[in-house]
Amino acid sequence: MLTMGADEIDEAVAHACGALRAAATEEYDWTRPAAGLQWSCLATAEHLVSDFTAYAAQLTGRTKDAYVPIDIRLEEGTGPAAAVHAVEASGGLLAAVVRTTPRGGRGFHPFPYGSADAHGFAAMGIVELLLHTHDVLSAFDVAYEPPARLCEALLAWQFPHVPPARDGASHWRTLLWATGRGTLPGRSRPERWRWHNQIHLPAEHVALLELSPPVLADLAAGGTGGLDWIAGGPCEGTRIGAGLIAKAYAAGTHRPEWGSYAIVRTADQVAVGAMGFHGVPDHEGWAEVGYDLAPAARGNGYATRALRALSRWALTLPDVRGIRAVVDEGNTASEAVLLRAGFERDADREGQRTYTVSAGPGDPSSPSGV
Repeated sequence: MLTMGADEIDEAVAHACGALRAAATEEYDWTRPAAGLQWSCLATAEHLVSDFTAYAAQLTGRTKDAYVPIDIRLEEGTGPAAAVHAVEASGGLLAAVVRTTPRGGRGFHPFPYGSADAHGFAAMGIVELLLHTHDVLSAFDVAYEPPARLCEALLAWQFPHVPPARDGASHWRTLLWATGRGTLPGRSRPERWRWHNQIHLPAEHVALLELSPPVLADLAAGGTGGLDWIAGGPCEGTRIGAGLIAKAYAAGTHRPEWGSYAIVRTADQVAVGAMGFHGVPDHEGWAEVGYDLAPAARGNGYATRALRALSRWALTLPDVRGIRAVVDEGNTASEAVLLRAGFERDADREGQRTYTVSAGPGDPSSPSGV
């Protein structure tokens, strides 16, 4: 499984700082602008120190809706070698915080939906480090390429909306293209770019956690996806759905919001089931949802709360008209979940009972009946 955490931060810091340190000599003028940036090379190093420290503070502070109000700067007169040392030290700080953040710990970050966990802050820090190392060294016409597996993991965790490397392109070239720093055959250069942290949707006693492509692939292969599961989980339906989405990512057709989510019990961060969509909304704006819950977790209202939260959130997305669910006749437990979550019975589809929920009149963010 392609992991993303403290070990990856350590690997990235060692590799990038080794390359930067080789250029931190009198031969190179660090007051010149880094490639593609308005910052000098020295200011770019300062930016990395600030990012690492701020990300660590977001996790330790458990901030909900704002950045921790700190401003990190290098001391006046700091030279290139000392600046690289500061990058190395602050990278170690972020790695230590990521390593000790408890499962479920989150901090504020605006993209895309307001928060990130330790995996997200690790990935954001590494993306900043590798890209800005490239920017600095490019200013000196020094080639730089980080480890391929690290780039592959970054693409899968933080850029699941970007088709993975193909047609002979390396993971590093794909990452540079995805962040506006390079070209790829057959792909137009993005006008703007943004990474994607896993979506987290609170739902009373549980929360929905978006599953990244590496987690999906591991679940499909019989693993745990790095999650702690209740007895009997993950269910077979979860594994089958995970495999379908993992294949969509590999094919370059995956859209993150419309994938699969773990249903996690907030009291102990144990995954009790999964819920998600069978693909993007159709041409009429309807998306189909499915779910399963481990037998040991049933009867607690977890699926109802999760479905209500997911459907409410999905109906706020652009061009979404409604959410549909189909169940086999006789599956009264699933039908009860849908009714409690605000879905209404609709016309049957291909012999299956159909339930729908749509935005209420005059309020596109509020499903009718919820």
